[in-house]
Amino acid sequence: MNSFGHYLRLTTFGESHGAAMGGVLDGFPSGERPDFALMKEMLARRRPGRSPLVTSRRESDEPEFLSGISPEGLTLGTPIAFIVRNRDHRSADYDAMRDLYRPNHADLTTEARYGLRDHRGGGRASARETVSWVIGGALAAGWLRTRGITAEARLTRIGGVEILEDSIIDSIIAEARRNCDSVGGVVSCVIKGVRLGEAGSPVFDKLHASLGRAMLSINGVHGFEYGAGFAMADARGSQVADTYRSLSSDETRDARIPVTNFSGGIQGGISNGNDICFRVAFKPTPTIGLPLDCLGRDGEAHRVELRGRHDPCIAIRGAVVVEAMAALAIADAILESGIHSREV
Repeated sequence: MNSFGHYLRLTTFGESHGAAMGGVLDGFPSGERPDFALMKEMLARRRPGRSPLVTSRRESDEPEFLSGISPEGLTLGTPIAFIVRNRDHRSADYDAMRDLYRPNHADLTTEARYGLRDHRGGGRASARETVSWVIGGALAAGWLRTRGITAEARLTRIGGVEILEDSIIDSIIAEARRNCDSVGGVVSCVIKGVRLGEAGSPVFDKLHASLGRAMLSINGVHGFEYGAGFAMADARGSQVADTYRSLSSDETRDARIPVTNFSGGIQGGISNGNDICFRVAFKPTPTIGLPLDCLGRDGEAHRVELRGRHDPCIAIRGAVVVEAMAALAIADAILESGIHSREV
């Protein structure tokens, strides 16, 4: 499937080395003024070629909107369609991979599934696809801000090291580049302002399930946990109970919101008024500068030095994609709740 969401649905198209990437965002409320400054900032964080820490591919990533926004800059309630031109693709870099299946890539599985694949940069399996996600996510994030809701994601761990300052990132990336290798990372996200009962449903539309699906759809993501996550498995119930307490008359905090947050802001699949907190694990970039054993279409193993421009740590640019997908998932859940729930 190429669509995400139910009541706010993003459908995307395009290949990494095709003419353009693009998408259609359907279900966006009418009469809203998109926050294009926020969109520009988020696209800048995702854009390749912006620093020595990321791939050298250079794309302007300027969206062209085709429908859904009036000349006055207001959303019409109709599908918002957009494209982003691909301008700096070097397909020749991938000629040698036409008959090779790279380790930890979607090359072999895609061809097995569809009978053919676009070998140029990975086609739709490329992280280039996420530019459309950030545009859709930025539209959702701007709408959420009008409701007092924000999502912030940042890289908190890289190559097994907790990030205390930016220089740590620089040194780990520099070492990985020297060794023609790559590193993985962890992105942490906090969503603030979602009210008690405002988003999520029990059973199969749990809010954490929607967020998990959003995060695990991101290229290179291998893990998702919310709240105390896997640490819950090693704890006693008495240690991770989200408890309540009586508040003095001068406090403004809602007494119905737990004072602890082991649940990560979600209980029974529904927002409980606390910050929604989760973490996302990114694998190391699979294409590296060291020779790797690739399977050939001839059935033989071929030791190859793979070419192409790649991020030494995909989690760096992945942070804003986490933010964008979180905004889409939360906005979709709120729109659904607005139809099927009542004020608490």
